[in-house]
Amino acid sequence: MASRAFEEIVGDFEFLDDWEDRYRYVIDYGRAMRALDDALKVPATKVEGCASQVWLHPRIEAGRFSFDGDSDAMIVRGLIAVLRALYNGLPVSEVPKVDAAGELARLGLHDNLSAQRSNGLRAMVERIRMVASEAA
Repeated sequence: MASRAFEEIVGDFEFLDDWEDRYRYVIDYGRAMRALDDALKVPATKVEGCASQVWLHPRIEAGRFSFDGDSDAMIVRGLIAVLRALYNGLPVSEVPKVDAAGELARLGLHDNLSAQRSNGLRAMVERIRMVASEAA
């Protein structure tokens, strides 16, 4: 089951008629996200497999998973924000169980992202799952 924040994104997407509007929405969603501190943009937080520079900084507090992230590409920064809506606040044991591909398909992302962006998105999801699995 998706979080309330992710369900809001799904609902907003239903009102946007074309992909260009959805693309702008994702970019704006990323712009609203707080920037990751430069001190956290280190090799350990960098996600390999992305065409852009991507950093994810996970945290587990009181058994709940969350992460901050950043990218040098605006659309990727927006995708990070979408993933935060999908995963942040979940019990760490639930994170690997999320059907990210299925949830993101509800937004039509795979049909409208380049192959490189889709690969990067998969790499981010795999990093999130790996961190949560190791912590659980």
